Amino acid sequence: MKGFAETEGELCADCQAGPGARNACVGVGQPIQMWHSPDCPQWTVMQINAEASSRRVKEQDAWAKDIFPTTHDRLKRAAAAIEPGTPAQPFIDALTELVQAQADTTGFVVLHRWTEILERHFPPQLPDPDHVME
Repeated sequence: MKGFAETEGELCADCQAGPGARNACVGVGQPIQMWHSPDCPQWTVMQINAEASSRRVKEQDAWAKDIFPTTHDRLKRAAAAIEPGTPAQPFIDALTELVQAQADTTGFVVLHRWTEILERHFPPQLPDPDHVME
């Protein structure tokens, strides 16, 4: 085993690199791959962009984790200030519960949890036996 892919792939317009132990292989769409040498300008730009993107995600996560408790409290206060029994009540209750479910997790609220909450606040309309047409 050589430790690197041996498929030819597309040639980089900048470095013209091919398969090699020091070269990087990047998938550009199945089954196409492109090779880059360690000093290739395209490869350098790709690495810089990946690092910048990763940094932005980390910054956004840190900001969200910091601000979420405050915004969650504002949502709960706003929901509590609305008079009960309004036509919007199911929407208010569902949104409040969904945000609480998000607060209770460190990741995302999974689809089955969303469905449980929405099903509880927006149950299916069953036929009314007194108003059934024949």
